[in-house]
Amino acid sequence: MRGAGIAGPPRRRRIMIQFDDVEVTYRGGLRALKGVTLTIVDGELVVVVGLSGAGKSTLLRAINGFVPITGGSVRVGDVRVEQARPKELRELRSGIGMIFQTFNLVKRTSVINNVLMGCLPTVPGWRSLLGLWPAEAKERALQALERVEIVDKAYIRASDLSGGQQQRVGIARALAQQPTIMLADEPVASLDPVTSHTVMRDLRRINRDLGITTLINLHFLDLARAYGKRMIGLREGELVYDGYIDDVTEETFREIYGRAVTPDDLLEGAEL
Repeated sequence: MRGAGIAGPPRRRRIMIQFDDVEVTYRGGLRALKGVTLTIVDGELVVVVGLSGAGKSTLLRAINGFVPITGGSVRVGDVRVEQARPKELRELRSGIGMIFQTFNLVKRTSVINNVLMGCLPTVPGWRSLLGLWPAEAKERALQALERVEIVDKAYIRASDLSGGQQQRVGIARALAQQPTIMLADEPVASLDPVTSHTVMRDLRRINRDLGITTLINLHFLDLARAYGKRMIGLREGELVYDGYIDDVTEETFREIYGRAVTPDDLLEGAEL
């Protein structure tokens, strides 16, 4: 691995995610991850940076088994992801909340119905099909909306929300799963600067208050510095940096991006 500044996890904390020499090669021969080895412990907040195509999304999707691992091993808790049977994968995914760049909401229905989708793993299928959600599930959904400060929007259509509000619904939906791990794939890529900071503050607060292990893919380096403690840098599928944000220098970013930082790499477009 190139780069420096390895951030060794505290020994007393449980290992939540372990990558051991992981390779992911897609059909057609594209190698999205190349020999990635890293450890993430319980309660960490980790930001993942790199150019488009560096392997950031693949890294996240290897954790919940959404992409095939073609070499090495990924372990989440006690589960070997690449060896997991369908039932084990379903159980694993029920404990991993996923937040998407494009929100992935059903916009024609209400906010609370979208959040209730996060309760599906613990609610009988017939209840969800008929809309007969248990009181406990509704309470969980409302609490999740309260945590991202939009509980007052619970009964309006998702399509009537701003982009930032829709992303906060996406966070609430993930919270309703009661996850132990949260994965956020470019959660602020389509948001304005003010709203981006709001969403990042939500994610940081949830990590601090609930202790949910959180990985966030980011393009904007200033956001990574403002909200992360540990940073992982990917370049062409390789892990080139794994260390503390405070140790990051201009040369670190050059190693990850293959060039100097430009205004396009920053949310505000100013110098880092």
